[in-house]
Amino acid sequence: MKAVAGALVAAALAFGFGCARPDWIEQTLVTVDVTGMWRDSGGTIDLTLEQQGSKVTGSMIWRGSFISASGTISGAIEGSVAGDVFLFKQTGGPSIGVNAEMTVSGDEMAGNVRWAAGRRDLVLRRVDSPAPPRPQQP
Repeated sequence: MKAVAGALVAAALAFGFGCARPDWIEQTLVTVDVTGMWRDSGGTIDLTLEQQGSKVTGSMIWRGSFISASGTISGAIEGSVAGDVFLFKQTGGPSIGVNAEMTVSGDEMAGNVRWAAGRRDLVLRRVDSPAPPRPQQP
C-alpha cells in the first residue's frame, strides 16, 4: 500500500510540474523557418538568413540616416528561433549594438529592433527563399 501511495504522490508531482510550465515546449520547439531574404516595405532593411535547427546566421544591410551618419550599416548577425520568435543580434561589421525580437508568421515577421541610439518597430516580409528540394527521380 505504501508503494502505491508513493507512486501516486510521485505521479501527482510530475504531472503538477509539467502543468506549471505549459509553454516550455512551445519555447523550445522550432516551429518556423526564417531562411531566405527579408525586407521592410521601405527597402531600408535587408536580412539574408540561413537556419539550421534553431540556430540562425546571416547578414544585414540597413540604409538610411536614422541608423548612422554614413547612411548604411552592414554586417553579420546571429540568432535563434524558439516557437515563432526569432531573436538576433549584430556580430560583425561596424557595431551599433543591434538586437531584435521578431514574431514570425509565414512570410512576415514583426517586432522591434534596438540599437545604441534608438529603437524601431519593424515589419519584414520574405522576398526570396531557397527553392525547396526536388524529389529524386527513381
